[in-house]
Amino acid sequence: MDGTNPDLPTPAVDMNTWRSPENLRWSFQHMADILPTAKISRGSGPVAPLPAAHRDLDSVTLPPAYAGELPMSVGSVMATTDTDGWMLLHRGQVLTEQYFGEMATPTQHLLMSMSKSLVGAVAGALCDAGKLDPEGQLTDYLPELAETGYAGATVRQLLDMRSGIDYSENYLDPAAGVRKMEEAIGWAASKAPGPTGMYPFLRTLERKTAHGGVFEYRSCETDMLGWICEVASGATMDVLLSDLVWGKIGAESDAAMGVDQFGTGVFDGGINATLRDMARFGSLFLNDGLSLTGERVLSSEWIEQTLAGAPDSRDAFADSPGDNMMPGGMYRNQMWFPYEGNDVVLCLGIHGQMVYINRTAEVVAVKLSTWPTPQDPARLFPVLRAFDAISAALVVEVETASAPVLQEPEPVS
Repeated sequence: MDGTNPDLPTPAVDMNTWRSPENLRWSFQHMADILPTAKISRGSGPVAPLPAAHRDLDSVTLPPAYAGELPMSVGSVMATTDTDGWMLLHRGQVLTEQYFGEMATPTQHLLMSMSKSLVGAVAGALCDAGKLDPEGQLTDYLPELAETGYAGATVRQLLDMRSGIDYSENYLDPAAGVRKMEEAIGWAASKAPGPTGMYPFLRTLERKTAHGGVFEYRSCETDMLGWICEVASGATMDVLLSDLVWGKIGAESDAAMGVDQFGTGVFDGGINATLRDMARFGSLFLNDGLSLTGERVLSSEWIEQTLAGAPDSRDAFADSPGDNMMPGGMYRNQMWFPYEGNDVVLCLGIHGQMVYINRTAEVVAVKLSTWPTPQDPARLFPVLRAFDAISAALVVEVETASAPVLQEPEPVS
């Protein structure tokens, strides 16, 4: 079984085998055939156009990362990083859109933790509407949390992953919190007695340090954030995503969200969407919260404070107990900033999911992948460098306003 056959009988891939490396490509494009999902409606609004202005981006070369590094091109990076599909917009125009294997334009692909950025956008929209206070305590919305490790934590600390909750994101440790949560929500077979369902699991989490300390990446923070959003708004996350985000960005397709045994969404990594619609979502962070159709999704103030971070965001990131391999970076409102400054913003998900936003170059790029392992810096950072290289070339081209720096495709004879 190579995981790429669309006719693969669904009983051959189940809760126990869908994360096996040989099944990932098929699984990530067929989640509704394996696990329960809820629809995130695109609504009835206009589809944001993505006009084509195709260029040869594969031949763009990457500057060497170190002395003696073998030459790399964008095309070679994409060919060696388990790419299912990737595309790049410049000033709203599609310069390239490529699919591999069985993936195609309408395919919903599992976003993994890029889902967090969508939930962060929902939280932002609720803050804009005055329904959610980023400085409010979680117990203001859910008094029952007073008896949990989240007592005393704030919405802001969830948004920036700076609570003091004891939860491990070590994907290779079967006893880590992230793996126990998968068992609780039915994404993996239970190995020991424990809570059933997302919210019962979150109630069991304990505090290990004071809330508001260093950044520590924990999926449970987004799941708790999603719960708070639901309580603050009185609506479920599938409805919130549709009404506040997906139905406003000009999406051309519905999205889907994995749910637990009780219909609660898997907010931290369960959303499935198309390549093109994620490019539309990323464009919000180029356009100060406006969609490509001109509709307001997030306030310019929310975008501005996302880009600015808190005065201590970068220190909190640098002092993280894990090595994030992004010196000078930060994490804010469920978004990654890999460098000093705020020109480049990322949505990231394990197994190779990325939305890349370069504000200076006016570029949005999306890559959906199926790396065999959850995390792999040898695959992640070349992709980031590839998008940086294209962006740099486009900036030069615009500034010089001369002959294209990037080559046009050869005409087909």
